[in-house]
Amino acid sequence: MSIFDLFKQLESQTPAPAGPPEYIIAGLGNYESKYANTRHNTGFLMIDAFAEHCGAQFQKHRFKSHTADAQCGETRCLLLKPETFMNLSGQAVTEAMQFYQIPPERTIIIYDDITLPVGGLRIRKKGSDGGHNGIKNIIYLSGSDQFPRIRVGIGKKPHPDYPLADWVLSAFSEEERGVLSETAKKVTEALELMLKGQTDKAMNQFNNK
Repeated sequence: MSIFDLFKQLESQTPAPAGPPEYIIAGLGNYESKYANTRHNTGFLMIDAFAEHCGAQFQKHRFKSHTADAQCGETRCLLLKPETFMNLSGQAVTEAMQFYQIPPERTIIIYDDITLPVGGLRIRKKGSDGGHNGIKNIIYLSGSDQFPRIRVGIGKKPHPDYPLADWVLSAFSEEERGVLSETAKKVTEALELMLKGQTDKAMNQFNNK
């Protein structure tokens, strides 16, 4: 690489935002590489796309997570991909919340939902865990269900007798990955609205009817 190429590369990198984050955005998944393309890792897929949009890079390991500092418009964010397993996601999320004194209302969680078709979206300001173990652990450890959340559809089980664990840990097809690529763009737009305090607008615009 020439010195000119190096300067060009350095100029293209977005500097990490200064100061503490105003929001935490956590995408849920299982961190081991063997789970990379599985349905249960949809939260990771979405937050990776958002990080790329913001010019942020997951370069640090803290709060039991792979983290990135991002600047989205005027808002500083801490992006999290917990390195715990899914059912212990609350350990990572609440540790970051406590360190930066971020309340649940400014902690956005992105995760998979088997009740929605692949790529379907549901945005909510708060709510129960809906049977999702990652959300269940976050609510349990934080003592609050007031988290804004983006649920991303991964499709229903092929038939009722299909084991749930096998389904959520199964890989997406090429066609499904194409659908999720478009969904990631919608999630990014939704997050931009939510970070401006316009969650109602995001719900009206992106929730599948």
